[in-house]
Amino acid sequence: MKTQLSIPELCPVSLSVLFEDNHLIAINKPAGLPVQGDSTGDTHLLDLVSDYLATKYNKPGKAFVGLIHRLDRPVSGVVLLARTSKALARMNEQFRNKSTRKIYHALVSETPDKQEAKLQHYLGKDSKTHRALTYNQPKAGAKEAILHYKVISKMGNHCLLEIELETGRFHQIRAQLSKTGLPILGDLKYGAGKPLPDRSIGLHARILEFEHPVTGEKIKLTAPYPNQNWWKP
Repeated sequence: MKTQLSIPELCPVSLSVLFEDNHLIAINKPAGLPVQGDSTGDTHLLDLVSDYLATKYNKPGKAFVGLIHRLDRPVSGVVLLARTSKALARMNEQFRNKSTRKIYHALVSETPDKQEAKLQHYLGKDSKTHRALTYNQPKAGAKEAILHYKVISKMGNHCLLEIELETGRFHQIRAQLSKTGLPILGDLKYGAGKPLPDRSIGLHARILEFEHPVTGEKIKLTAPYPNQNWWKP
């Protein structure tokens, strides 16, 4: 199910609703839109979806929207939100138990040495620069980070990778690919040579698979790529 979510003038984009029922709503988040409020005070996804639901279902005030997981601001792709507290609690449990499946697609400007590989590092965090610190060996305060990637295709001058996470760490994909010599397109924070025109980065949350928190149905959501030239073959 795909419908369009109208957005206030403060955020001149149109959001695509990938899935919606009485318990959940999934959005294909555009790059540049924060998932939740931050120090910038910019319009964010939670408020937009709350306003949309309140208007659509004629609810007084704001509609309940529960945050299940996050995407970094410059990253696009599927974000799943809860419409009830019961759905929120049950989905949070699925994410904690790692029973969901999350697949990302990333554009890098270098071709990896291997078609498929497992990356294992240890990630800390620099709160001043808001960057992940990546180490090859265990280090005090750093947490193990594991992902698997495979090369899907060449897209113009770039290489498209499919990535599946074993762990979910702060800036994990961005930091681990950079440490491996494969910075993501446009990701200046992690070693890209130049920004993309819209200040996004070439990272897209492509697929999310989970069990519906009420019906138990297996659901697979796929977020179309952004309509930008660098995402076109």
